[in-house]
Amino acid sequence: MTRPSTDLFVGGGDTGRLMAQLDWAHTPLGPVGGWPQSLRAAVRMVLSSRYPMLLLWGESYSQLYNDAYSALIGDKHPAALGDDVRVTLAEGWHVLAPLIEEAMATGVASWVPALQLLLERAGYREEAYFSVSHAPARDDDGRTVGVLTVCSEVTQQVVGERRLRLLRDLSVLGDGRTVDVDATGARLIDVIDGHPLDVPFAAIYLRDGTALRRVACTGGDQGHARALPDAVELTDPGPPAYAWGLADAAEGRATQVIDVADRLPLPAGPWNDPVRTALALPLPSADEDQPLGVLLAGVSPSRGLDEAYRSFHQLLAQQISVAMRNAQEYEEERRRIEAMAELDRVKTDFFANVSHEFRTPLTLILGPLTDALTDATAPLAAVQRERVETGWRNATRLLTLVNSLLTFSSLEAGRARSDARVVDLAALTAELAGVFRAAVERAGLTLEVSCPPLPRPVAVDPVNWERIVTNLLSNALKYTFIGRIRVTLDADDEEVRLTVADTGIGIAERDLPKLFERFHRVRGARSRSHEGTGIGLALVHELARLEGGDVRVTSQVGFGSRFTVTLPWSAAHRTAVTGPAVDGRGDAARAAVEAAMGWLTEPDDALTGPDPASGPATDELSGARILLADDNADMRAYLTRLLTGQGWRVRAVTDGRQALDEIHRDLPDLVLTDVMMPVLDGFDLVRRLRADPTTRTLPVLVLSARAGGEASVEGLSLGADDYLVKPFAAAELIARIRASIRRARDRTPAVVIGGDPTTVATAASPA
Repeated sequence: MTRPSTDLFVGGGDTGRLMAQLDWAHTPLGPVGGWPQSLRAAVRMVLSSRYPMLLLWGESYSQLYNDAYSALIGDKHPAALGDDVRVTLAEGWHVLAPLIEEAMATGVASWVPALQLLLERAGYREEAYFSVSHAPARDDDGRTVGVLTVCSEVTQQVVGERRLRLLRDLSVLGDGRTVDVDATGARLIDVIDGHPLDVPFAAIYLRDGTALRRVACTGGDQGHARALPDAVELTDPGPPAYAWGLADAAEGRATQVIDVADRLPLPAGPWNDPVRTALALPLPSADEDQPLGVLLAGVSPSRGLDEAYRSFHQLLAQQISVAMRNAQEYEEERRRIEAMAELDRVKTDFFANVSHEFRTPLTLILGPLTDALTDATAPLAAVQRERVETGWRNATRLLTLVNSLLTFSSLEAGRARSDARVVDLAALTAELAGVFRAAVERAGLTLEVSCPPLPRPVAVDPVNWERIVTNLLSNALKYTFIGRIRVTLDADDEEVRLTVADTGIGIAERDLPKLFERFHRVRGARSRSHEGTGIGLALVHELARLEGGDVRVTSQVGFGSRFTVTLPWSAAHRTAVTGPAVDGRGDAARAAVEAAMGWLTEPDDALTGPDPASGPATDELSGARILLADDNADMRAYLTRLLTGQGWRVRAVTDGRQALDEIHRDLPDLVLTDVMMPVLDGFDLVRRLRADPTTRTLPVLVLSARAGGEASVEGLSLGADDYLVKPFAAAELIARIRASIRRARDRTPAVVIGGDPTTVATAASPA
């Protein structure tokens, strides 16, 4: 049978049962039976609510509350029942008093959405937040004698949003745009420094070889920063590394919880309580066994290190790791770019210096050769003239290559300039194109030139324009085998356009974006020659830009290509220089035509050679058959003369594909091949010969301008019998050919054919 005085607490849960058992007579409220009806009604309302509610009654602010509120005050319950709130919540009374006293004095309710309170409900001074409403509580006469408090704890929401803001601010820095690692670390620490309630202090350590180096730390030169080690040697960590948890964290072990109360006198939290705990967290990297570094982060003395707080620290370490890894990658990429730029600069200077150095010996080569060819008083014999002409042509070609390298190196170094002059661009273009007419017609092609007068004068550097036209025409001639090459110059209100179109092999779409890159070559493309530096189109692109214009290309495989150089009128109307024009106009075009003529010229008797009996050699190798593959006409002519002079029969072809066809038609005694050739290069030729059982033992001697051990190893590893680097001595080449043929014949016994013992053949050279 429930006592009438305690019926008031029925249905009030655990707190109601405790209130029923409490001796209220010893409290300022007195026995329950003497409570006014207004107090009873208020208590019933509080106990029946599942929302946290607190009733303060009387001058002593006696507390009556429900189960939901008891959970908010932690271990202060149940002692707080009937006690003075000013004692129970003494640590936070300075915040609550104004609100409660205002409600008592004015009779007007208040509402505070996120009130910060200091609570000591879990054994430490805790940072907590509540949404609170204080409403006046009146007695039976209508007088305000108390306060009804309705509250809800929002600590997790407030703290959680605050931590998310920190993580968001850090993520903004994780995009790698910072210039270096140290600057990124400093920026990260600056952001963390703005959130001391969650991270009282922090230090970022990165792995640097066998050590950890402190990149950044909150606090600057304050005492706590000086207390942290600047660096830690991981191979011999020593006490500081273990005391701060750095060594274990750096080895990828679990997060280390460190007691720092005695080593780090740092006040923190809303009420400047000393920091007692820190975490040493591994910074994740791509290598799970070797973290990027360690984050040392303080734990707020006003927040318990619960699972949510630990998870926040893990996310903090991940954000810092992402930002630092991005910064490292950015820094490494910047260093690579700087190294490449420095290498580029050194290479450009080297090209410029070497090109200048080449000019003197080339002058002393070309001068005497020209004198010998034009000396009417002591004319050269036919054989000597042919040799000198070969030397003169190739020295001229070398000078052209040197000039191209020098021009390109000047462009790369930013030292090139445009000596713009007012010229008749139509006449100049037509003249330069006309230089190529003989070469184009010898190739069986048609050259069409359409360069009508332009409506306005044009200021352009004639030398640069000559190089542009020459390179485009040389390129068209090299890759066009049937049809025509068309050169047009026209203009509209915006620009002048030079177009060089051909009906050549065309360019695949995948190669077009890289076409104007230096040294880029389209692999496997059919061409008249594999000669060249690979900078022709890159030079056109750079020279066009130097003149204020641009170049573009359209192409279709099998149908040809169209190169268009555009020159805006704004660039064409530049201030022109005065003074005499540079000598040598047309020299580059004529040199390019000389080189092109070499692609189109075959040496006499190249396929059969002289009769074996006419050669001076009378040994057992007389009459040996040699297949020569080289795309340079002068080299084919020189080697043919040299080898036929030994009594050998020579067949000469211009690329590896023709060589294969000739070998399958009539097996030679030896193949002498260049490496760099169009259609099929020398290495591919060797590879195919060794893969075919009928030619597996055929002697192959490789000639190449590619010097160095790697090139020779590559050739020999593919199965070549010998490898000789250009330039070579004629006697050495002949000796190596003799040795290769003899080795092949020694490996294969001779057999008698048709009963005639003087007629022999080997497997390598069937008659």
